[in-house]
Amino acid sequence: MTVPSTIYFEDLTVGQEASLSNTVSERDIQVFADVSGDHNPVHLDADYAAKTMFKQRIAHGILSAAYISAVFGMKLPGPGAIYISQTLAFKAPVKIGDTVVTTVKVVELVPEKKRARFETVCTVGGKPVLTGEAQLMIPSRPAA
Repeated sequence: MTVPSTIYFEDLTVGQEASLSNTVSERDIQVFADVSGDHNPVHLDADYAAKTMFKQRIAHGILSAAYISAVFGMKLPGPGAIYISQTLAFKAPVKIGDTVVTTVKVVELVPEKKRARFETVCTVGGKPVLTGEAQLMIPSRPAA
């Protein structure tokens, strides 16, 4: 695996953003259930899910939140960034086969603490399914 480049605190600007796209598969849901221990039948059992308000199986909400972590770890700012906090508001369900586009955007920089605040949004078909805000500690550029 190729390690992505780190974007250092000094290189961040308000308004800077990055995105990743993930199509949710049956396997993603099963693996996430196994890793997390969340085997809620709304995610795994079609007969059970058919009787819910969703009428079909849905992905774990936190799976979409994990895509936010992937953008931070792999694109903006990349390796070395440390999550401090994340708020989440679930707006709509994500189903098997949905393509989730996850975007993070720098909304504030705190130079004295080398921290950045980000708007985080996951969309399906252009509509938000998850919104929130994150704070990260960002590494400084190493001394030359």
